[in-house]
Amino acid sequence: MAIGRTRKPPVALIAGPTASGKSTLALEIAKRSGGVIVNADSAQIYRGLPILSAAPSTEERAEVEHRLYGARNPAEPCSAAEWAEMARKEIAQILADGRLPILVGGTGLYLRTLLDGIAPVPPIDAAVRERVRSQSVEQNRAELERADAEAAARLRPTDKVRIARALEVALSTGRRLAEWQQRREGGIGHEIALKPLILLPPRDWLYARCDERFERMFESGAADEVKALLARGLDPSLPAMRAIGVREIAACLAGELTRQQAIAAGQQATRNYAKRQYTWFAHQPPAEWPRFHEPLEAGAMDEALSLL
Repeated sequence: MAIGRTRKPPVALIAGPTASGKSTLALEIAKRSGGVIVNADSAQIYRGLPILSAAPSTEERAEVEHRLYGARNPAEPCSAAEWAEMARKEIAQILADGRLPILVGGTGLYLRTLLDGIAPVPPIDAAVRERVRSQSVEQNRAELERADAEAAARLRPTDKVRIARALEVALSTGRRLAEWQQRREGGIGHEIALKPLILLPPRDWLYARCDERFERMFESGAADEVKALLARGLDPSLPAMRAIGVREIAACLAGELTRQQAIAAGQQATRNYAKRQYTWFAHQPPAEWPRFHEPLEAGAMDEALSLL
């Protein structure tokens, strides 16, 4: 892949919904360029879930260098800001070594935080946080309508987490969350020559791959990964415990679902997740970012690479 001459250092980005072929394409780019793949997936950041999170295989990781896969203890949630800080350091080191960083993942919030920065919201007052989190989502929404009507109108009435966050910010800082978000800091987008590509293959092809992959995960040891997580007694609200497939396989292990029921439920959850990602990547990234709409099969690899 030709990088081209530029004063800004190049960084490749392969993004899109789960099962769209991101890892395969990134591996090919890394082989051709001598680059290093950097994880931008919120499930693959955690240790203990390589099968369930569809992380690169041992063989793939032996072919080219991969970073930030299994880098975080599943007992410790990894925020977008924390991932972005880790990614910035990895990218700087890869560039210092004269190599191409290749960001790969489907977590839009991670990528947006890295490229655009994060709102410099001050720490939330502990008393405010305790009060807000002790109230129901209905109470918080009613209070948010008074404190930040714009946020209240924008957020779904049932979105407990985001409503609480917007209310905490408004009460603790005296400013609306949108005001803070306009002052984003720490993004690297202006410092690099980004070479992005969004994979948006036909939905029927994508969903069929989701189904096939989840069944293969179940047969390849995903249940053992979930069993090990459950044995640790981790908080069910932790991101690692909410990874696609954990709840469904846990129900199977508890005898609440048959194997086939768990597979069907996991496949449905994966398709639902892919649908949300597809919608986000179709509309949220800048319009000038290339989109590749063909199934990423052997014959299409060079065509996709030509867009970078």
